[in-house]
Amino acid sequence: MNFMLRPVVVLLLLSLFLVPCFGRGNSDSGSIGAEVPAELPLEEQALRERAAAIAASLDDRLLASQVIMSGIDGKGRLGADMKAILAQCPPGAIMLFKYNLDTPKNEVKNLLDECRDLITAESGGGAGHAGIPPFIAVDHEGGVVHRFGPGVARLPAAASWGERAETADRAGVLAALEEASFQSGKEIRDLGITLNLAPVAETLNNDNRLFLEDRSFGTDGQFTADAAAAFIRGMERAGIGCTVKHFPGNTGADPHEASAVLRGSREELAAMAAPFAALIKNRRSLEGSFAGPSAVMVSHALVPARDSENIGSLSPAVIGIWLRGELGFDGIVLGDDFSMAAASSRLSPEAAAVRSLAAGADMVMAWPKNIRQIHGAIVSALETGSLSRDRLREAAARIIREKIRLGLIP
Repeated sequence: MNFMLRPVVVLLLLSLFLVPCFGRGNSDSGSIGAEVPAELPLEEQALRERAAAIAASLDDRLLASQVIMSGIDGKGRLGADMKAILAQCPPGAIMLFKYNLDTPKNEVKNLLDECRDLITAESGGGAGHAGIPPFIAVDHEGGVVHRFGPGVARLPAAASWGERAETADRAGVLAALEEASFQSGKEIRDLGITLNLAPVAETLNNDNRLFLEDRSFGTDGQFTADAAAAFIRGMERAGIGCTVKHFPGNTGADPHEASAVLRGSREELAAMAAPFAALIKNRRSLEGSFAGPSAVMVSHALVPARDSENIGSLSPAVIGIWLRGELGFDGIVLGDDFSMAAASSRLSPEAAAVRSLAAGADMVMAWPKNIRQIHGAIVSALETGSLSRDRLREAAARIIREKIRLGLIP
């Protein structure tokens, strides 16, 4: 099943007539729609213009909410405190972990339906106005990274596909991988999952082997790119966007526990990031059958050849110049969890979130205990001008564009 919206007329009509249903206008004028490149196909232009108009209609509270990916407490049902947080700061995405999902499938679906309905209702512009559904995200890589409880099949580890390709027909292995991804995607899409924080697109090497274990497709850069593309195609056929990670790479140090530094020249770093570059090159407009990754997750590694001061997730050089400019990625840039030691040793999660957005990220992660603080910090930064509304509207527009593309916004 393909959840993409393809007809030109539908998108043009929606962009003209349905946009006013979203949010309250903000006195700070400006539209990202004017920046849509004229050479894009009409369908893509209409999609971008509609997303930009929706983002421009959001007030500061909803704009700051849209760029947050939030964890949630509990399982089965939302508690009163979590409901209050989501109502006050209705995030653009929620992320789920094993403690949310280790229950029967019907309870998982009830929880996700409750989250989606609450956030959608609270992100509207008032009585009778439609809201913006959240992405519902999970790490569903396969192998050791499996968040679900009983009843949801575990995908094979990424490394197992690379091992098969060493002795079997590579095209057949990739076809089997895509089909496995599709079948698994259908299963979790039925529960309400709409964004997969996978696959890992890092080629395995001696430096990152200790950290990645079986999460990489192997040591062959070309196969890693091809396998990640097959994984994404399968998920997209099921209506799920994918987030490739962790750009531009990792070392053996676990970023949850310690800082990481990616040594090497620009040429060596380019070789390391080659699978990401290939996936971004494959990203297509609505006319294509493969849109590529919806998002790229940027790591907390320091990359001295690109920026000697800022970790990747806080670096305009890594995000803006390299990922956006040189590689041409126009989807969602997601900063990794700022509570990790690799980031928190430098800044508080609130300060890091604002810095990351200013550097060019479109979405930042938050935990229930600090959602309000991160949301408040973003709103304050908008009010003081340390974070421009144009930058945040650009970020929100990218998020909303992928939601339209995947059918979350009807």
